[in-house]
Amino acid sequence: MLMAHPAVLRELVAEYEVLELLHARQGKAEVRRRMDDIAYTLCVSTGTRDVDAALIAARHRLPGAGVRDDSLLTGTG
Repeated sequence: MLMAHPAVLRELVAEYEVLELLHARQGKAEVRRRMDDIAYTLCVSTGTRDVDAALIAARHRLPGAGVRDDSLLTGTG
């Protein structure tokens, strides 16, 4: 699988997050369409099938990202 450059992933994640806020405030169709486009690109770039998984995968590939054990937070560890 091809791997997107971390700088590209960082820009996609940042743009998606901004659009997510705009869509929550305004609900405009063109914002939603752009979000869908970025979600698709993130999914292709990370080898995932939904935007939530794509965002997580992209963030893990960014410089400085560390693996974190969240089992203590969920109480299942």
